Amino acid sequence: MKLNRYAKFAWFVLGYNVLVVLWGAYVRATGSGAGCGSHWPLCNGEVVPTAPLVATLVEFTHRMSSGLSLIFVIVLLIWALRMYPRGSAVRLGTYLSMFFIITEALVGAALVLFGWTVQNASAVPTAVHLVNTFLLLASLTLTAWWASGGERLTLRGQGSALWILGIGFLGVLVLGVTGAITALGDTLFPSSSLASGIQQDFSPTAHFLIRLRIWHPIIAVTVGFYLIFSSSLVNMVRQDPKIKRFVTVLTVLFVIQLAAGLLNVALLAPVWLQLVHLLLADAVWVTLVLLGANTFTRHSSGVLEGERAHKGPYAEVPGLD
Repeated sequence: MKLNRYAKFAWFVLGYNVLVVLWGAYVRATGSGAGCGSHWPLCNGEVVPTAPLVATLVEFTHRMSSGLSLIFVIVLLIWALRMYPRGSAVRLGTYLSMFFIITEALVGAALVLFGWTVQNASAVPTAVHLVNTFLLLASLTLTAWWASGGERLTLRGQGSALWILGIGFLGVLVLGVTGAITALGDTLFPSSSLASGIQQDFSPTAHFLIRLRIWHPIIAVTVGFYLIFSSSLVNMVRQDPKIKRFVTVLTVLFVIQLAAGLLNVALLAPVWLQLVHLLLADAVWVTLVLLGANTFTRHSSGVLEGERAHKGPYAEVPGLD
């Protein structure tokens, strides 16, 4: 498939945003979230910080890269309005991307202005930030996919495939939230050794961020096996080469992700491995979105074995134009 310039740019914007997300994780893991103080959008009251500390440079670089991301999404939107007609799926994707990039900026600003960084970090804003980030990546993924010739989503008539994969999407979101909060706990309450870390995890007086480290691997294994089973079931029914390809990639990524998670625990969550772990999580999410985009199309049959096909008219996801 030969991609036009817009599609190539859309995939670039998606990749760039993944890098921005990774740098944001680096900011959190290194305790640099308060590098610009409680000022936003200024950094310590300055447009460009003078004689900055390392933490200030790390946080300021993240803000600059996030601002560039916003510019890229604006370009993506304006370009789509000029290139694609009203009702186009690509326009819908850019509208969603624009919405979530704005809410992403607002959540980031709230973290700074309310002091929810480093030692004062809170689980709820962290969870909201993660969910919004995943929705932004999903919107950018769909924009790039539709610009590359992918079909528009059609939800009605998809039968069991809709709720089976829907549960998978919800599971990955829950897994991502627990992972983000667990990573926050690793930053706030680092362990000196694996043995002391395990002792902390099972201590009845431990902070809930520490106790969550027990549950995150359990949730990861549960969600992983469910995704592998459910996506394989959908693949057996649909018999589509593209779906099979994404199911294979999803399975391989999740196995690697689980291995990285175990290594992360064993090595006491070094920063570089936290970033690898997050990169794999983003790759799993993007692959799942692409799997859904290929499964829920006009020409897909959502009927699993033993069900009768829905014979009513298909209804597309309504556009926003």
